[in-house]
Amino acid sequence: MFAAIGHLLRLLRAVYVLAREGVFSGIDPRLVPIEARLPLAVARLIARKNVGVGMSRLAVAIQRLGPSYIKLGQFLATRPDVVGAGAVMALESLQDRVAPFPRAVSVAIIEAAFGQPIDSLFVSLSEPMAAASIAQVHRARLRNQDGERDVAVKVLRPGVERLFRRDISDMYFAARLAERWLPDARRLKPVEVVDTLARSVTMEMDFRLEAAAASEFGENAAADPDFRVPRIDWNLTAKEVLTLEWIDGTSLSDMAGLEARGLDLPSLGRVVIQSFLRHAMRDGFFHADMHQGNLFADHDGKLVAVDFGIMGRLGPKERRFLAEILYGFITRDYNRVAEVHFQAGYVPRTHRVADFAQAIRAIGEPIHSRTADQISMAKLLTLLFEITALFDMHTRIELVMLQKTMVVVEGVARKLDPRLDLWATSEPVVRSWIEENLGPLGKLQDAGASVMSLARASLALPDVLVRGERILSSLETSFDKGIGLSGESLEALAKAQAGRFGWMTGALWLIGIALMLHWLF
Repeated sequence: MFAAIGHLLRLLRAVYVLAREGVFSGIDPRLVPIEARLPLAVARLIARKNVGVGMSRLAVAIQRLGPSYIKLGQFLATRPDVVGAGAVMALESLQDRVAPFPRAVSVAIIEAAFGQPIDSLFVSLSEPMAAASIAQVHRARLRNQDGERDVAVKVLRPGVERLFRRDISDMYFAARLAERWLPDARRLKPVEVVDTLARSVTMEMDFRLEAAAASEFGENAAADPDFRVPRIDWNLTAKEVLTLEWIDGTSLSDMAGLEARGLDLPSLGRVVIQSFLRHAMRDGFFHADMHQGNLFADHDGKLVAVDFGIMGRLGPKERRFLAEILYGFITRDYNRVAEVHFQAGYVPRTHRVADFAQAIRAIGEPIHSRTADQISMAKLLTLLFEITALFDMHTRIELVMLQKTMVVVEGVARKLDPRLDLWATSEPVVRSWIEENLGPLGKLQDAGASVMSLARASLALPDVLVRGERILSSLETSFDKGIGLSGESLEALAKAQAGRFGWMTGALWLIGIALMLHWLF
């Protein structure tokens, strides 16, 4: 009960900050349920005067709520199906930049992590070069057998783990309430959304896991001619400290710098698109935060990615789904696109393939009737999510993250080449993957894998039959004797039911008290 009160009070504060910044003021009351209109009216009264309203204030409000909510906002920017296209545009402006902590604190953390004085680890360690909610980065000089070289040293912000654990717990509380009391929210799986955020933040706060992601990503891309990943220094990497190669290059956000170097910007834009697709389809492991600040052009003109805290994975089924969907849009084979959705089990069989293909055509045809620079991927995604909701397609978080990353990647590429054609650029990579994996060679590989699976299943069959016999025997015994609840079980159920209603009453009183305090003070 006390934990619930703490969750409610902190969530009420978050709602108050959002209302105070005018986030809810732009909502049309006619578009919300009747029971939500009174809280909406109260939120309008709370809003500060002489400021913007609606989604334009969302980023400002989230900045006020602190680092955990900044991370939540950045994550929700990858979920237009949850927050809508308008909120996504506002959330994309969130900047995870905070005041750095002193160099002396970083030195203490590094020395504690490795049990050595800083001078024995590095020749030099700079003041903070960049600071965010989870960590900050220093430039350091490292001496080894080959001489000296520069490295980037990422240090975890002290106390950040406790803060994130508390705020993530509040978010779980809110997500479970939404799933219990808001039927329309269940399709969006809010608890699963928080699960994904929690996993992402956990990985971001353990730099050994980020180093492992960077190492795997680098191995996958080792043979790519135009893309590379910084090398990890495992000897100087721990839970709180990550050391990796310093990249002397030009950020893709520095257009003037790229032009001054004489780089072929349209070619670089194609590399951005094709590298992402290659990693997603070929490897099933892709960088899910490929904004301009995380991409550099090195001295050789290669594309270099940094910051591996948010990575995406696709299984064989999802990779095939992606390839066939993209190829279907490229070739305008909408029936095939619809069939792939049904074969993957993403759309219930209660719907007809032909109807879904007709809806998919409404997405695809605008692509082919406009020039490349007129296509809005944000609008296409909005329409896609409306259609998937219409056909009862449950949210696939890994695919939504992939789709949103594609939008970000396209945006980066379009800044390099405003007339870039996403589909023509994607076609060689997608076609190559389909020929290799769905052609004759791919079918032979699938057949071989099926034979191996059958062989493993046949070896396990005797144990499965024995376990099945035991389960059936236990069930027969239970039904013969009858299944009942003990007095203790019935009493516990009654207490739980009473507790739930008591908790709801307390929650309503807390909300009322919070509103009274606002009006009084």
